[in-house]
Amino acid sequence: MSSTVTPTAEQYGVILSPVITEKATNITANRQYTFRVARDAAKPAIKSAVEALFNVKVTDVNTHNHMGKTKRFKGRKGFRSDVKIAIVTLAEGNSIDMQTGV
Repeated sequence: MSSTVTPTAEQYGVILSPVITEKATNITANRQYTFRVARDAAKPAIKSAVEALFNVKVTDVNTHNHMGKTKRFKGRKGFRSDVKIAIVTLAEGNSIDMQTGV
């Protein structure tokens, strides 16, 4: 485990929410956790934010952008928001309890 680091306000703004889907839950067996992150967040910022907020050691960060879809509701056009997703791999022996808050 890494030493205790006090999270900053910027780090709370990087991680927006965890992704709780069937696929995201299945990859937790491989020590991989999925988060929605800020669109302008870089991989080093995501790594430091997860390490500070959850007190774990991160070995790898993979990101991808989900582009929002165009949807129609009662004949009117609408748009879903663009979202950036980060899949974070933790070091051996580390885990995050997704059921509790930060």
